[in-house]
Amino acid sequence: MSDHNLEKKFKSFQIQSLVGVFIGYMCYYIVRNNFTFSTPYIQQDLGLSNTQIGFLTSLMLITYGCSKGLMSILADKANPRNFMALGLVLCVIVNIALGFSSGFYIFAGLVVLLGLFQGMGVGPSIITVGHWFPRRQRGRASTIWNVSHNLGGGLVAPIVGASLAYLGTENWRLSAYFIPAICAFIGVILIFILVKKRPVEEGLPTVEDMYQEDSVNKHIAKHLTKDPKDLTSKQIFVEHILKNPNSWYLVGVDIFTYMVRFGMLTWIPLYLLNVKGFSKADMGSAFLLYEWAAIPSTIVAGFLVDKLFRGKVMYLPMICLVVVFFCVFGYMSSSSVLAITLFSTIVGCLIYVPQSMVAVQAMEVIPSFALGSAVGLRGFMSYIVGSSLGTTLFGYVVDNFGWESGFYTIMVGAVLCFVFCYLSHRGLKKLEAL
Repeated sequence: MSDHNLEKKFKSFQIQSLVGVFIGYMCYYIVRNNFTFSTPYIQQDLGLSNTQIGFLTSLMLITYGCSKGLMSILADKANPRNFMALGLVLCVIVNIALGFSSGFYIFAGLVVLLGLFQGMGVGPSIITVGHWFPRRQRGRASTIWNVSHNLGGGLVAPIVGASLAYLGTENWRLSAYFIPAICAFIGVILIFILVKKRPVEEGLPTVEDMYQEDSVNKHIAKHLTKDPKDLTSKQIFVEHILKNPNSWYLVGVDIFTYMVRFGMLTWIPLYLLNVKGFSKADMGSAFLLYEWAAIPSTIVAGFLVDKLFRGKVMYLPMICLVVVFFCVFGYMSSSSVLAITLFSTIVGCLIYVPQSMVAVQAMEVIPSFALGSAVGLRGFMSYIVGSSLGTTLFGYVVDNFGWESGFYTIMVGAVLCFVFCYLSHRGLKKLEAL
């Protein structure tokens, strides 16, 4: 094959794979967030208490956090396309089963399964981007993919809402579970059509050879005593993740990003309604803007990293975290609806930047054959530890010391996130010096 045709084929597979994992991960969120959207109907139909609804939601989050860790480790040794498609098929089956269920304990069991299978989406996505995109394009590719979960989560309301309007609330199970399941199954088909295997498995050169660039893989290859293909999942996880300080720096960034993100998001309704005296409409607007502001900022961040911060990925999150620190203080201190909404929107806009840039930095400091394992450790720690710091710890501090102390805790989280961003940047420079 001529160089021109080789490059053309590589770029074609590259774009197809990105579109495939984007659609696939978007569909994962459609058959995940639909459960949250359906909770009012579950509560009314089954006569469940708020405690039981909260228990079901917690079950899925905890299971998802654990599964994200395990499944991403397994994804390192699997075909990313098949692994991602299998997980989505299983989520579709669970959603159909939810539509036929009527008992609390059956719902609980199915929600655990849903959380388990949801963990099969993120690892293959990061692995695919890492294997198909060079360093100078990974910022854009990663952030474009990262928007898929915002889009998927946002599509749940119009999909289920339109279905309810057409089918009627008496058929809420069809609207809440079956219609999203059909949408996700279309996503499964598109994953099989679009997502490619690793370049070498498709008869193409590696991304480093294709773009003739230096990478962490080349630096680490000099010190490997064993071919990565001969390493087990356990060996990869222990030797290249658990014993790798660069991996733990990224874990630190993720933990404190989630602490700030969930610390703001979870408490917006209660804080704005009960403390700041917002109307429900104003609170709803602030809540919506906090989430949706992340979409344009994440995409812009990807372009900025590729154009201005190449090789210095963590500089951008560090700048954003300084702004977040002062905006959390402004959010706490202000009294006008406009100012409070503006400060919360800026926090929502910028706190997703370190979260999305962690994936890009991982491709800089973690060998490509261990990317899934790195995602697994970060996913587990961010959901189990990070989200708990922003929800349980924040609530405890507020109950015992007041709301201001709660937000000072969030500001400390932003400072610690900044520190881990710096440590990760320093770790990259040490790798490049090998």
